[in-house]
Amino acid sequence: MLPQNGVEALCQALPFRGGASLCRQPEPALASPSVKPVPTEDSEEFSMALARRAFIAGGAHTQYLGKGHPDFIWKRHPDFGKRENPTLEDTLQEAVDGCLADTGVNPADIDRLYIGNFVGELFVNQGHLGSALAGTHPDFAFKPAARLEGACASGGLALLAGLDAIAAGADLVLVAGVEIQTTASARTGGDYLARASHYRRQRSLDDFTFPAMFARRIKAYGERYGLTDEDLAHFAVKAYANANLNPLAHMHSKTCTFEHAKSAHDRNPNFLGNEEFRPYLKVTDCSQVSDGASVLLLASEAGIAKLGRTLSDTVEIAGRGHAVDSLYTDGDMTELTTVRHATHQAMVDAGISVGDLDIAEVHDCFTIAELMSYEAIGLADKGQGAALAASGATALDGKVPVNTGGGLIGFGHPVGATGVKQPLELFRQMKGRCGDYQVGRPLTWGLTSNMGGDDKTVVSFAVRNHQ
Repeated sequence: MLPQNGVEALCQALPFRGGASLCRQPEPALASPSVKPVPTEDSEEFSMALARRAFIAGGAHTQYLGKGHPDFIWKRHPDFGKRENPTLEDTLQEAVDGCLADTGVNPADIDRLYIGNFVGELFVNQGHLGSALAGTHPDFAFKPAARLEGACASGGLALLAGLDAIAAGADLVLVAGVEIQTTASARTGGDYLARASHYRRQRSLDDFTFPAMFARRIKAYGERYGLTDEDLAHFAVKAYANANLNPLAHMHSKTCTFEHAKSAHDRNPNFLGNEEFRPYLKVTDCSQVSDGASVLLLASEAGIAKLGRTLSDTVEIAGRGHAVDSLYTDGDMTELTTVRHATHQAMVDAGISVGDLDIAEVHDCFTIAELMSYEAIGLADKGQGAALAASGATALDGKVPVNTGGGLIGFGHPVGATGVKQPLELFRQMKGRCGDYQVGRPLTWGLTSNMGGDDKTVVSFAVRNHQ
């Protein structure tokens, strides 16, 4: 064993920025209101409590863009042939620049960088996105940077990696998520996105594999509990209504009435080719194929001091959950069991229960996914998720607003960005930055649920506001 002075010398000699910080003694805690203790290792749920506290200090979204947005260039747009949609490089650069401006961080002080992306290799012929992130600022050269992939949970995994870096001694970590997916036709894009399923076993379900998989869930849930198109319409209407208040939302300019969403018709068709599942899913039940990026800055307590800020400027990631189920089997089609494991783990880590939640961001890749998320988290009992939505309890002025900026259906779903966007939206809501879609009361606790595939990889964060 090295003597103490030998350990200190070794730490100072570590060949990367922040090496010494990995061996430093924990800094004194900043003053903050007391929180419920994290359960002990004897708790029913496995604890993922962090060794050091971690905070979101700020961040930025780009415009989420795709068909249906007035600025999206396609063959019927008046500017078609005159200008092009933003590239992956453009989109990522804009979000990073926005985060640096929002937080005031000196880029040279950032210790590590992580990025979530699902299928850049397919939509834009570009992998190696850790290096792309390092290329967004000269001061990022030679810093550790890496890309994380877990289908639609890629952004959440990037944030988990950032939290691990904070726990290991980093003070400032940049976390990004990006996806460009409007470069291919709908059917080709559906094939690319089907890589998040067990491709060999499930690709043949339909040209649109994931819509078919969630139509299967609608069918199964309806057979067990009863479910109508009108029940699902409440989720779509809420998503679009919130997006109409959010200038960065993909569907900011598109309205969706209950009359439009409650049944299939020429402008809201049942579009699947699979005859068994076709009657169960309509266009309004689906999230958007969006381009976009979100970037946030994680900070330790020492990192907050480096920024010249206080705890009251931040929100704390007080709990985290990460659960993964086998790609090769199908579970109960009427519930999201992996979502339940991850979200409950995050709440246990934070020492809270579902009754403490003031706000949530859930993974509404389809309306049925939001319904089942309510039940998995515990906001509603089994079979009661639709009734909760219909009651208005999860609306912007409800008891626990869910997906205030429009969720994946209204705000949009650039796949790799969603898991970063969700906690950043909680930060923005908790700090009163959401403008027309701001929740009109103080918010203390929020929860995210970021799901990859059909309930296969789920990342969840319990977020606490410091006021």
